[in-house]
Amino acid sequence: MASVLKWWTGSSLVLRILCGLVIGASLGLAAPGWTGIGILGHIFVNALKAIAPVLVAFLVTSSIAKAGGGLGPKFRTVIVLYLVATLVAAAVAVAGSFLFPVNLNLGQAAEGSAPGSLTDVFKNLLSKMVMNPLQSIAEANYIGILFWAVIIGLGLKIAASESTIKVFSEISDVITLAVKWIIQFAPFGILGLVFTAVSESGLEIFTVYGKLLLLLVGCMLTSVLVFNPLISFIATGKNPYPLLFTCLKESGINAFFTRSSAANIPINMELCNKLGIEEDFYSVSIPLGATVNMNGAAVTITVMTLAVAHTLGIEVSFASSLFLSVIATLGACGASGVAGGSLLLIPMACSFFGISNDVAMQAVAIGFIIGVIQDSVETAVNSSGDVFFTATAELRATKKK
Repeated sequence: MASVLKWWTGSSLVLRILCGLVIGASLGLAAPGWTGIGILGHIFVNALKAIAPVLVAFLVTSSIAKAGGGLGPKFRTVIVLYLVATLVAAAVAVAGSFLFPVNLNLGQAAEGSAPGSLTDVFKNLLSKMVMNPLQSIAEANYIGILFWAVIIGLGLKIAASESTIKVFSEISDVITLAVKWIIQFAPFGILGLVFTAVSESGLEIFTVYGKLLLLLVGCMLTSVLVFNPLISFIATGKNPYPLLFTCLKESGINAFFTRSSAANIPINMELCNKLGIEEDFYSVSIPLGATVNMNGAAVTITVMTLAVAHTLGIEVSFASSLFLSVIATLGACGASGVAGGSLLLIPMACSFFGISNDVAMQAVAIGFIIGVIQDSVETAVNSSGDVFFTATAELRATKKK
């Protein structure tokens, strides 16, 4: 048994995940009735979601308590990179929507609730920020977790003894080890997730709403493969593609199937550690990125809003579309890090063009229909970008020394 475990942990995780992917897809097509296989994916995602808030809380608290000087410039850099990349992604979505306009079938009403305005989004963000810290951990509210972790970390830094700070550091090390154990089961989790997706939807999802999917995915891939590397090159002066492909391979693949930026936080932290990034930095920047680095979400909000406007025959000027990019960027920062988190912000963006909530919610319904692909790609873009820009900020800081 020991030799089997040693072989398992020593082999390539990405290769094992790809094997799980192929086996899951094959079983989904050949034996869709074997629904018990899907529970593997459910257990894996739930395990990551359960441990991630605890991991972030203790890592950030410990990092702030132990941190010396010199982290400030890197945090400013990574925040700017996150916001600029999200804004650029929204602008790419505007250009794509004008070049390849899409009509939606809005003949069927949809039910749901969504923020009515950008003010509502910011109210929600502020409310989440001051939520009870234990409740924040229980509900995976990362805005609240970050806020209280920083406050408590600063308090420990000022008032606590070295031995107390060491206790928090050791607890974070233990939780990190538990996360590493969970990640070793990723191939089985991916197998279950792929089986569920293929057995329930088959390959039909590639043909239904195909043009809309192509536009969404095309804008996301243009953003992540062209403009994100360009931003990184401007910041560091180095070839960004080796780093980009590493992030897509080791973070993006897992995020594609879990469809949760929150669940992918432990994966991203492990990758940052492998890349040699300072733990005090990435333990804060990664959970922050899961909240504010939302390239894919900005694309989804922008494309879907302009598709509704085009379908209704609303004349939208290019200038107002660029303003929509800003709105989508700010709104995307309020998207939750779970599957479909960006879709309920579509009515908010539609309201700026006078589109009623009832009509906009039909676009939300379409979003959930194509979510097997759209939300998977969106999450892969969002989550892999967290590591990519964290590493970019680290490289920029190293370059300046």
